[in-house]
Amino acid sequence: MKLKQISVPIENSSDRTYELTKALGEKGINLRAINLVDTGDYGELRILVSNVPAARHILMQKEIPAHIDDVIAVEVEDRPGQISKLLENILHANLKLKYAYACTGVNSGKAILVCCLNDIDKAIRSLKENGVYLLDEKALGSLEAA
Repeated sequence: MKLKQISVPIENSSDRTYELTKALGEKGINLRAINLVDTGDYGELRILVSNVPAARHILMQKEIPAHIDDVIAVEVEDRPGQISKLLENILHANLKLKYAYACTGVNSGKAILVCCLNDIDKAIRSLKENGVYLLDEKALGSLEAA
């Protein structure tokens, strides 16, 4: 249930974000989730894509530094209080949430929360034990590769 997320340190410039997303799109790479965090002059672009190896190749060709992080994508009901219930599970498992962001649900009435935690394997075990549905790369429409 681990997903591979591409993280790119990027200048806080619409031009750079456009250049990167355009290059991926022109090669048929679909962005399944995107998160851009502002840290001043630079930011961190985090993306889940339809083809990780191809996306990495494109970034290397353009000499854009990137690294791969393991994350999970959790499907929750799209209604008030559901994310806090998920976070309660994480808290009770003594896990540390490093960051999270939401993206469009695959199914109607669902939301997806992408999470990076200090121990992904423990998070997967704990959440599954508590009946939480984790999306795999097929469900999210991604191809997982290291």
